[in-house]
Amino acid sequence: MSKRRDRHARGIRGPLARANEVTGAPVPLRKKPPRLEVFRRAVQTSVDQIATACPRALTGMAIGYEDVPGIVPSWQDRAPLARATPARPGEPGHVVLYRRPIEFRAPTPAELRRLVHHTLVEQLSATTGIPCDELDPHFDPDDWDD
Repeated sequence: MSKRRDRHARGIRGPLARANEVTGAPVPLRKKPPRLEVFRRAVQTSVDQIATACPRALTGMAIGYEDVPGIVPSWQDRAPLARATPARPGEPGHVVLYRRPIEFRAPTPAELRRLVHHTLVEQLSATTGIPCDELDPHFDPDDWDD
């Protein structure tokens, strides 16, 4: 029997590797970035791609994200992925992506980036009237159909 106890089955307590021999400091372990940061990067990458392909689509548009949408009784089983409102005279249009429903539908970070980009392109196309293939030349309309 070991001399150290494993209270509450929490596993090993303490460092898993020896300290750096030169500095004496423990070796830092790499951590996965938080999900919010992964989502934020995916949105920024998508906006940058759209700005490169069709800069006029982002003129007069504000793009952001929220964790979850407000509850609406008309939903059946699913929460929306995004909401878009067109621009009005004197105020910009808005596209709001909902982080948690998108994360729920995307099992991997690569799929998350694809779904964020697909959702943003569709919302901008619906709001601005610019075709999806002009916003993204590689856009596949059959991608992510449920």
